Amino acid sequence: MHAATNPLRGRSLRVPRAVLSAQTPLYLDFLAPITLRHSSRRCFFFSAKASSKDTPEPLKPAETKQSSSIKPRYVLSRAQREYLDRALRVNQAGELAATLIYAAQKTPIVRSHPHLRPLMKHMYDQEAVHFANFNHLLAKHQVRPTAMYPIWEVAATFLGWSTAVMGREAAMACTEAVETEIGTHYNEQVTTITGWMKEAEQRGEEVDEELTDLLALLRKTRDEELEHLDHAVENDSKEAKPYDPLVNIIRTGCRAAINISERV
Repeated sequence: MHAATNPLRGRSLRVPRAVLSAQTPLYLDFLAPITLRHSSRRCFFFSAKASSKDTPEPLKPAETKQSSSIKPRYVLSRAQREYLDRALRVNQAGELAATLIYAAQKTPIVRSHPHLRPLMKHMYDQEAVHFANFNHLLAKHQVRPTAMYPIWEVAATFLGWSTAVMGREAAMACTEAVETEIGTHYNEQVTTITGWMKEAEQRGEEVDEELTDLLALLRKTRDEELEHLDHAVENDSKEAKPYDPLVNIIRTGCRAAINISERV
């Protein structure tokens, strides 16, 4: 008696396309890790041949016109994604420092100058929103925060407290110095991303909505930081003693912190 022949022997098993699609989502996030994008690309383009069932039917005239009007998407290069990683990391660290500086300054300044309470609260509240925004973006795009986080916490708290103890003018000079560097840094990011978008427009490519939203956030944050700079000057920051050494030291420290946070 012969053994029953297995009808599936010698045949290759085909996995339905719906199953493959459900297991291999396409990552469209512009800051998604490169390994994820590569893995999804392998899943979608692993076969160079298409079955007869996969062959699309000829488009009707109306469909052809509609498809031809769709713009190609603007794809960020690896260098651009790395730039955004560094930018978000530095921005989050900078906003952490800003909130701690204002928090440390508040008690000494308000005690000796009660009329500044609303202004100090206003500036702190804006910095807290900035900090929350960049915390969200770091978590969303899986960008690691700077390893210098604990050191920046101590340094920012000490800077805020020490300048407040020196007096209102010194505290405002601290704000002027910090916001000058931070505002400049945000403006550089705005200029860079705006340049990318102009290039995309020239090539007829559509920019991802997330990149547009990020640019709007950077502009708003920059403008509010420069508003703090104006408040500091209006409240006699330039009357601090000694003004030039104090401001120059703080600005140099800010630039160093930015450079370190980009890399570490």
